Amino acid sequence: MSMSIYSQVEGNKTKTYLIMALFMGFIALVAYIFGQASGYGISYAGIALMISGLLTLGSYYYGDRLVLALSGAHPADRNKDFDFYTVAENLSIAAGLPTPKLYIIEDTATNAFATGRDPKHAVVCATRGILQKLDRAELEGVIAHELSHVKNYDIRLMAVVAVLVGMIAFLSDWFLRSLWWGGRKDRDNDKLGGMIFIVGIVLALLSPVIASLIQLAVSRRREFLADASGALLTRYPEGLARALEKISKDKEVLEVATNATAHLYIANPFKGKDFGAWFAGLFNTHPPIEERIKILRSM
Repeated sequence: MSMSIYSQVEGNKTKTYLIMALFMGFIALVAYIFGQASGYGISYAGIALMISGLLTLGSYYYGDRLVLALSGAHPADRNKDFDFYTVAENLSIAAGLPTPKLYIIEDTATNAFATGRDPKHAVVCATRGILQKLDRAELEGVIAHELSHVKNYDIRLMAVVAVLVGMIAFLSDWFLRSLWWGGRKDRDNDKLGGMIFIVGIVLALLSPVIASLIQLAVSRRREFLADASGALLTRYPEGLARALEKISKDKEVLEVATNATAHLYIANPFKGKDFGAWFAGLFNTHPPIEERIKILRSM
């Protein structure tokens, strides 16, 4: 029995909200324990939140420019990249979105991503390889996927999640450094304080890893959602399924991709070996392409 595209979209939205709630609860717990373990209480978390807030504003307004600079992307040319332009314009009209700015990475690897803070300030970037190797129906599937990231505000969500992960790392680093500055401020109730102190150290070491796992889980969930939303936009899931097949068969690594930008792409840009292990799968930025294709073809 075919799976409804609408149920895929709604199901993925629900799961994403649950993961985000988990993330926010985890941050609150980390900040509280670090504050208690250091003896500074809530003030510790308050100062950290103020600093991270400033970093959040900076990434919110300038994150897209940074990503494009890191990727070595340049604006697309309407005459040279006519299919890219017309596909993006037609699908934007169908989705009720402003046409995003279009950029190209001069690399023969097959990949694409969307970035920006909202639909009015969105960018869709494609590699030269993906524009050359996909037919128009396949390219429509890919661009619809990226426009779905824009319409679903994934581009903003993933920017926020990246900042939250950075905040966890910042809190952990600050707590560990505070130990060198003079240890706990309040040494009353040594037994309880000692236990909280030990928990704080363990959490400081593990929380950045846990936060990164949550970020990757959110990223994988958003890929499923964008696949379903993109299929809903084109009414042709097979286009994206064929595109993903071509992308998966292309073993070329995208040279400009970094760990900081890998989760943005439609497929893992590193083309790393598939270890097939559950543990290794936790650290994947994307769900398995075979699974994505199977879901698309069940719609």
